[in-house]
Parts: sequence; C-alpha cells; structure tokens
Amino acid sequence: MNSIKNVPARVLNRRPGHSLEAEREQFDKTQAISISKAINTQEAPVKEKHARRIILGTHHEKGAFTFWSYAIGLPLPSSAILSWKFCHVLHKVLRDGHPNVLHDCQRYRSNIREIGDLWGHLHDRYGQLVNIYTKLLLTKIAFHLKHPQFPAGLEVTDEVLEKAAGTDVNNIFQLTVEMFDYMDCELKLSESVFRQLNTAIAVSQMSSGQCRLAPLIQVIQDCSHLYHYTVKLMFKLHSCLPADTLQGHRDRFHEQFHSLRNFFRRASDMLYFKRLIQIPRLPEGPPNFLRASALAEHIKPVVVIPEEAPEDEEPENLIEISTGPPAGEPAVVADLFEQTFGPPNGSMKDDRDLQIEALKREVEMLRSELDKIKLEAQRFISQLKGQVNALEAELEEQRKQKQKALVDNEQLRHELAQLRAAQVEGERNQGLREEAEKKASATEARYNKLKEKHSELVNTHAELLRKNADTAKQLTVTQQSQEEVARVKEQLVFQVEQVKRESEMKLEEQSDQLEKLKRELEAKAGELVRVQEALSRTEQSGSELSSRLDALSADRDELSRVVQQREADLLAAQSLAREKEAALSQEQQRISRERDELQGRLADKESQEQGLQQRLLDEQFAMLRATAAEAERILQDAVGKLDDPLHLRCTSSPDYLVSRAQAALDAVSALEKGHAQYLTSRADASGLVAALTRFSHLTADTIVHGSATSHLAPTDPADRLIDTCRECGARALELMGQLQEQQALLQARPGLVRTPLQGILQLGQELKPKSLDVREEELGAMVDKEMAATSAAIEDAVRRIEDMMNQARHASSGVKLEVNERILNSCTDLMKAIRLLVTTSTSLQKEIVESGRGAATQQEFYAKNSRWTEGLISASKAVGWGATQLVESADKVVLHTGKYEELIVCSHEIAASTAQLVAASKVKADKHSPHLSRLQECSRTVNEMAANVVASTKSGQEQVENRDTMDFSGLSLIKLKKQEMETQVRALELEKTLEVERVRLGELRRQHYLLAGAVGTPGEEEPSQPSATPRSGTKKPPLAQKPTVAPSSTRRMEATQLKS
Repeated sequence: MNSIKNVPARVLNRRPGHSLEAEREQFDKTQAISISKAINTQEAPVKEKHARRIILGTHHEKGAFTFWSYAIGLPLPSSAILSWKFCHVLHKVLRDGHPNVLHDCQRYRSNIREIGDLWGHLHDRYGQLVNIYTKLLLTKIAFHLKHPQFPAGLEVTDEVLEKAAGTDVNNIFQLTVEMFDYMDCELKLSESVFRQLNTAIAVSQMSSGQCRLAPLIQVIQDCSHLYHYTVKLMFKLHSCLPADTLQGHRDRFHEQFHSLRNFFRRASDMLYFKRLIQIPRLPEGPPNFLRASALAEHIKPVVVIPEEAPEDEEPENLIEISTGPPAGEPAVVADLFEQTFGPPNGSMKDDRDLQIEALKREVEMLRSELDKIKLEAQRFISQLKGQVNALEAELEEQRKQKQKALVDNEQLRHELAQLRAAQVEGERNQGLREEAEKKASATEARYNKLKEKHSELVNTHAELLRKNADTAKQLTVTQQSQEEVARVKEQLVFQVEQVKRESEMKLEEQSDQLEKLKRELEAKAGELVRVQEALSRTEQSGSELSSRLDALSADRDELSRVVQQREADLLAAQSLAREKEAALSQEQQRISRERDELQGRLADKESQEQGLQQRLLDEQFAMLRATAAEAERILQDAVGKLDDPLHLRCTSSPDYLVSRAQAALDAVSALEKGHAQYLTSRADASGLVAALTRFSHLTADTIVHGSATSHLAPTDPADRLIDTCRECGARALELMGQLQEQQALLQARPGLVRTPLQGILQLGQELKPKSLDVREEELGAMVDKEMAATSAAIEDAVRRIEDMMNQARHASSGVKLEVNERILNSCTDLMKAIRLLVTTSTSLQKEIVESGRGAATQQEFYAKNSRWTEGLISASKAVGWGATQLVESADKVVLHTGKYEELIVCSHEIAASTAQLVAASKVKADKHSPHLSRLQECSRTVNEMAANVVASTKSGQEQVENRDTMDFSGLSLIKLKKQEMETQVRALELEKTLEVERVRLGELRRQHYLLAGAVGTPGEEEPSQPSATPRSGTKKPPLAQKPTVAPSSTRRMEATQLKS
C-alpha cells in the first residue's frame, strides 16, 4: 500500500480527533448559507426552510451568537429590502428560537436602533417600514426582558398570567399599559404595510406584496395573545378599581379592538394568508368590562398554522455526517483520492475503502430513515397542535359555561334568600294574625258570658219583684215579720246596688253592651223604689203575706246563692283587671327603659356632634393658618424683591402701580369683612381664606411694582416709595403672623395695612407724568382734529411735490431731470398711498366707535378707551410729520442742497409711522371687518411705495455719482502712492466717524425711548392695552416737529444692534 505523505485537510477533519472542529465548521457554514439566502436584496418573502435552519441553529448552540456574528456584517445601511428581511428573520428567531436568544439580542439593541433611525430619516418606502419594524423589535425585547414569565412567543397559561400580574393593582395597571404599547407597535406595523400596498396598487400574489406581507404572520400570532391577555387584565382591573378611573384604558382598548378586528378581516380576505395561517375572527363588539359576567362570554382567539408542504430541496444537515460529494461536482470529488494518493495497486481495494463504502450506505439508509422520522414527527406535531387548539377551545367553552353557571347560581341563591325572608315574614304575620284572632274570640266569649249573666240577673230581678209583691200582701200578719222583711229588702237593695256599681266599674271598659246593662240596672232600681212605695201603700194587706212567709224565706236563700255567684264573677273580673294592670306596669317599665336608652344615645350623639363641631373648627383654623402661612411666604418674597439687585432692571409705570394699589385697598376691605364674619362664626372660614388669598397676591403685587416704579422715579420720591413699601410689607407680615395664632386672632386689625397702601397710592399719583393733563372729554375732538390735520398735511405735501416737479423741469435737464422726475414721481405715489391709508383708517375708526360705544356718545367712548385714543393721536401726528419731512427732504434733493440719505430715512420713518397707525387701528377692530382688510392692503401699498422711493433715490444717486470719473493719466507712481495713502487715512477717519455717529445714534434713541416711556408709554405690566404715545399738553406741537412716538420693536432691535 502506498504511504500517505500529504493528507488533505478534508480527510483529517473526518478523523475522530477533529470531529468536533469539523462539526463546528460545518455548522458555521450551514448557518452562513442559510442567513445569506434568507437575508438578501431580492424583493421576495423569506423562505421558511432557511428561517427554520437558522432557528434550529439557535437551539443547537443554545443562543444566537452565530446568527449575530454573521448578521452584524451584513450591509444593512445599503439596502432597505435587506434591512426589512433582516427584521423579519430576527422576529422569527425571537419568537421560535432558543430562550437565550433574547439575552443575546439585548447586547445588539443599539445596532437595531441605529438601523431604524437611519432608514427613518430617508424617504424610502421600505425604509419607513424598517423604522417601524425596529421600534417593534426593541419594544418586544424590552418587554420580555422586563417580564421573563412571558416567553418571546407570548404563549402562557392563564395561571402564569395571574401569577405575573400578581395581586397589587399598581402592577396590574402597569402591565396593562405595557401590553397596550406592545399592541400599538404591532398594529402600527400592519397599518403601514397595508397603506403601502394600497398606494402601490399591489396584490398579495405578487412577490413585492408578499415581501411586505410575510412578517404580518408573526404580527398576527403576537396580536392574538396580546388581545387575550389585555381582556383578562382589564376584567381584573375593573374588579379592583372604579369604572371612572379606567375610562382611559377602556377608550384605548376599544380603539385597539377596532384596529385589530379590521386588520384580521383584511388579512383573512387575502389569498396569501389563507394557505399559510388560519386567522381567528373577533366578535362584533368589544367586551363589556362594566359587567363581570361578560368575562364568561370571552373566547380566546386561536391562531392555527397549517401543516407545511414538503420542500423541493432536502434540508441540509447541521452536522456533516456524510462523506459523499455534493451533487454539483461528482467527478471532481470522485477523483480526489486518486489525484492525492495516486491510482491503487491493481483493481483490489483495501479494508479502509470497503469500510468507507459500507459507512456511506449505512449513512444513506440512516438519512432516509431520519427524513421519514422528521416528516412523521412534523405531521404528529401538527396533529397535536390541532388537538391542543381544539382542547383549548373546548376548555374555554367549559370555562364560559362554568362562569355562566356560577352567575346563575348566585342569582338563584339570591332569589332563595329573598323567598326565605318572605316566608319568615309571612309566618310571623300569620302568627300575629292567629294571636289577634284568639284575643278577639276570647273577648267575644267573655262578652257573651257577661251578656248571659246580665240576662239571668234581669230575669231573677223580675221574678224577685213579683215574689216581693206577693210577700208584701202578707206583711200585715205581724210587725216582726214586717221589720224583718224591710231589713231583707234593704239588704237586697244594698247588694243589688253594690253589684250594680261593681259591674259598672269593671264592665264599662269592655263594650257598649255593658253600658246598656248599667242603664237597665238603673231603670230596675227605679222600678224597685216604686215597688217599695207600692209596698208601703199595701202594708194593710200584710195579713195575706204571713201565709206565704215560708215561701219568701226559701226565695231569700235562693237569692243569697245568686248573690254569692255574682260575687265570684266579680272576683274573677278583679283578677283580670289586676293582670291588665301588671301588663300595663311591665309596658311602662319597658317604655321607661327604652326612654333611658334613647336618652343615652341622644347624649352620645350630642357629644359626638360636639366633637365633630370642634373638629370642624380645628380644620377651618388649620386651613386659615395654612393660607396665612402661604400668604406670608408670598409677602416675604415680595419684600425680598426690594433688596434684590436682580430686580433693579425691572421697571413699571405709575399708572399700573396706582391700579394695583387701588385693588389692594379693595382687598383690605374684603379682608376686614371676612375677618369679622369668621369671628362671628368660626365654623366657616371660606370668606376669610378667599379674601386673604386675594389680599396677599395684590399686596405683594403692589410692593413689587412699587419697587419697579421707584427705579424710574427721582431720588426723593423713590426713597419714600421704597420706605412705604417696606412699611406695607411689615404690617402685612405682622397681620399674617396674628392670623396664624388662636390667641392673637381676636386682636388682628387688617385695617392697619390700609395706611401704607394709601401712601403708595398717593405716591403713585404724584409720580404720574404731568403731561397727561388733557381732559378726557377733549380726546374725541383731538382725534378728529389730528386726523384732519394729517389729511391736510398730506394734501399740502402732494401739492408741494407737484410744484417741485414743475420747477425741476424748468431748472434742470438731462440725467438730473430724469433722476428728479423719478424721485418726485415715487414721492407722489407714496403720498397718494398714505392719503388712501389715512382715509381708510378714518373709516375704520368710525366703524370701531359705532360698534363699541353702544348707548354712549363718541366722546364717552374715547374717554373710556383713552389709551387707544392716545395711540391714534400719536400715530396720526407721526404720519403728518413724516409727510412734511419727506417733502422738505425731496425739495432739498431737487435743489441740490440736501442729501439723498435724508430722503431714504424719511421714507423709512413714514413706513414705521403708517405701521403704528395700522397697529393702533387694528387693536379694537373686528378681524372680519372689510375696512380692516382694506387698511392692511393700504399698509402694504405704503410699504411698497416707500421701498420704491428708496430704490429710486439710490438709483438716482448712483447715476449722478457715476458721472464723475477719476482721471489718473497725469499722475506718477509716487503721486499715486501718496494719494493712495491719503485715501486710506480718509477711509479710516470716515470709519471712525461712522463708529462715533452710530454710538451717538444709539444714545439718542435710548434717550428717546426713556423720554417716551417716562411721558406715559404703558409698561410691560399692561399687556392688554396697546402701546400708545402720551397725551400731549395743552398745546399741540406743529406738524413740522416730530412728536413723541413710542419705540417699536424694530427700533428697539436696531438700538440693541448698535449698542452691541
């Protein structure tokens, strides 16, 4: 056998010592091929077999180290499609890969974010999708790292969800919000994909459309689980928190529900998804979280992935277990052994070759068996997944039935309790009714017995009377018999009367029949008296009575028995009365006990009410003390501003200070009233608290603006104003300290603060500018007068310009005539535009007065809006003065006695003055007024005409100056150098002069602003009033003089630039 000298690396890798390295190398090669085939620039969906190999590779190495080592080198910034397919593969790897993939991806979050930000700044259709997809992936990674109970596939049981949510309502609330954010990212990606498909007029069967639609399969799987979990968590939140608190959660869930339902519906209609995934259908409406039983109606959406069809290509093994050559190059690999070791000796093969062939056949057989096992396992897995999904659906249905049965059981239990309560109440009423019937029957029986006894007594009495009449006839027998008969009769009458009285006393309360018995007994007694009288008259017939005396004795015995029986009845009635009295005494004792108990409760209530009253008083005083403490801090802050060096730059006007001081004095009166009310009734401190709050703010405002006003005032008034503000702050702080103590509350005197406030008010009145002495009733006349004067000045300016035009035509010719005509024509156009603007402003002013004065007169309207009126007056003066100055400057330019720069400055001044007039008119005008629109149009025309004046002036100046050409023909080199140096010296002098003049201009403008502000320009404290110039004195300045004009913002900016 030939000796092996140079063994190839491929053969060495097959030896046992290098099997692990070869296996790792083959694994890396397979992963690299799968990643390059899955993530490429072709606009086609990622093939499932390549993604599956990458996922199996993560399970093989228990992580995504190899995936990221290749993915990090992909040129993702060069192609949006490449980045899109990378996001798709990463999403699948996160969902179905090894659990450690999540932690490996955590280290590359910055790379994912950079890719998304890069494509988000570019206007590329795939780039926008990549930006949204990276945000989804970052949200997914952050969520699962924060909640490791949820795998990246989002498939957990309800028990795990309950455990992850816990019992703390704050954790449930936060988890729900995070799932809402998760769902928003998923839905945003789906909406962006569908939006691009609609705009691109693509269909799901085209490769470009499928490339965009493929990642939505993972989005559907995620959304189905997120929807189920949010429903569970929302029901749990509604069982712990009130419905009003969760209104925002419900609104956000409803919005996501409708978006998700629309997404599922649109995806279900596409042919691309029908063969790849079974999309669940959501109900027509969202669950009703306000009804707890609605949880039983919720059905978990189940996504089913159909069994995959076999691929055309056989999957490559992750580990190289075959030594057979690839299909593409059989001849080259077959001759590899011969090229390396040479041909074999003869035709015989050694043992190693036979062993290799046997291993090849065995490997081929094992590979076929392994493929069959894989296919069988995949089919069993698909079947088991279908069975699991069916069992989960059945389990959800059983849970729904269980929940419904629990709800029905609770309802039946409640109804049973109500029926039992009604039954107990009916039994109690039945017992009371039977007891009442027994009492009624017993009373009726007693009444019947008494009635029978009464009838027997009446019959006995009648029979007795008859027998007594017979006996009276026999009384004449003997005197002794008569006396005995009289005594018996007296005893009988006495007993009858006694029985009658006792019967009346005991039976008159039973019924009306007993009263009737009394009347009958009285009648019988009368009859007995009459019988006795008849007996006395028939005493002479006593002889007949002796014969029947024995019979009378027998009747007497009978009567005695009857009387004894009546006495027994009377005793029974007395015992019944005693029982009634005992029951009555027991009832009185019970009532007495209840009365004592109620009195005790009343005493407890009174003591509790006293405690609540005291608590109310304490709370009211605590609120007052807290308000006073806050007011004290506000006042201390205001007093501290008096010595604050940073406050020295703050200024204010005396007018605003006077208004603040007057408001503070009104607040002092309200504070005195609230203090008195609180001392009268300490149970209500609302009036004092409100007055104290207003007083503290207004007093602090007065102190601060008093200090700001003193910065512009002369020294002596400023010192007095500062001292008065300090005194006001000290007294206010003393008052706040008294209001915080119970003992000093009665001695508090809010009126002591009124004196320093009145001093501040008086000083503010003294500091008002003395030029504001025009009576308010003259303002209306001044406005009309100034507008008329402005119109007259403009008319005069137009006439003067026409005269200058005629003079220039006679006095000049050539270029100068052309320049003068151009300048004067532009000035004439400017004057006409200003005249139209003034006329329109007058019309707008009349409209404002007519719409705003109401029932008041025009003078009253101007007096009420004095600031606005002053602004109009100042603006009209500025326009008239500018027109006059423009005419004079134009006259000087035409006569060659003036400068072109004066004409340019006048044009700028006129533009600024007309802008001030428009601003003053616009303050109170209706924004829809046609006069205001015309006024703004006129203002733009004036600006254009002023620009034309400036342009014509500059062009004329250039034409005139260009005529003088410099002649250097007769100058030598030395003379030219000398003139050059002189010119440089002159240029430096002019630059120095320009710098000095600019500084002077800045100082002049600064002094002008200070004078305009001191005369009466509103301060920053009055933003609601338009900036206006102060009212002039008793005498109006002529139009040729420039009036005092409030500085505009443009001029202030120029002054700031000059100062800098």
